[in-house]
Amino acid sequence: MNQQIRFCQSFDGTRLAHATTGEGPPLVRAPHWLTHLEYEWQSPIWKPWIESLSRAHRLLRMDERGCGLSDRDVADFSFEAWVRDLEAVVDSAGLERFALLGHSQGAAIAVEYAVRHPGRVTHLVILGGYARGSMRRDPTPERMDELQALLKLVEVGWGRDDPSYRQIFSMGFMPGATLEQLNSMSELQRMSATPECAPRIMRGMFSIDVRESASRVKCPTLILHARGDRRVPFEEGRLLAGLVPGARLVPLETENHILLPQEPAFRQFFGELEAFVPRPPGARRGGNFSQLTAREAEVLERIAQGLDNAQIAARLGISEKTVRNNITHIFDKLAVDNRSQAIVLARNGGFGQA
Repeated sequence: MNQQIRFCQSFDGTRLAHATTGEGPPLVRAPHWLTHLEYEWQSPIWKPWIESLSRAHRLLRMDERGCGLSDRDVADFSFEAWVRDLEAVVDSAGLERFALLGHSQGAAIAVEYAVRHPGRVTHLVILGGYARGSMRRDPTPERMDELQALLKLVEVGWGRDDPSYRQIFSMGFMPGATLEQLNSMSELQRMSATPECAPRIMRGMFSIDVRESASRVKCPTLILHARGDRRVPFEEGRLLAGLVPGARLVPLETENHILLPQEPAFRQFFGELEAFVPRPPGARRGGNFSQLTAREAEVLERIAQGLDNAQIAARLGISEKTVRNNITHIFDKLAVDNRSQAIVLARNGGFGQA
């Protein structure tokens, strides 16, 4: 698999880097900070993400302004600029309709884009996201002083050769990481943003507020959030899920804000993603999978993962009777007699691979 990196200009002339990988229905990852398209390609943290997201999709990623290969020397680090940058990259890539993934800061950008372009976003997936930035959550004088101190620490410590300060940041993003992963994250921070850009980006993030916009999202929305997330509290995921009409919230049993390939939550995320974002007929090999409803595809995904009926019911938030009814329909449509035959056929067709 190769990635193709291209550039386009945003509304104010800022040059933005974006990359595509994989084939299939398009999936766009909304911009967030701490990215570098080239470095991610070799990162023990992000390479598994890119491979998994590109397995069944044409994945479009971008470096936001001030980060990675995009222009660093820019004046505007506002939320409005980030949304318009996403618009510019999507238009440059020639995408008409696509699923949109928003991770962390990218969640609010994805929400706003989906509201402004309801005819283009087919499905919205949010991971570790929030509707309100840190300065909008509990703006007490003590909290504001704490955030200002954090910004000052970033300003004076970000670019130092000594990585100890960046390691503290890395631990906050992924406390369950290996030493190799922590070192890689520290290096990504250094490469992604300069000491001048990093605090300016963070100030923009702290001021985000899409609570009003979230209530106007029209597309199907899946929200996943780590229960022990140290960067964005789980309560922020609950809040966002309550604001977006019809959104489904899936808790992930981990403390990592950035999911790691060695943990079950990583596999659970991709299982939920693949079950939620439909594939066109013929996207999976073999079997009459195109006849399955979205719910039946979700159930089959979990059958292929080896879950029993009780586990499937708990995972999807439905009754065991509903699971059994769906399985009956699945067996009829796939022309199989039992669960073992269904598992073999489903796995050959690409289910249960995450």
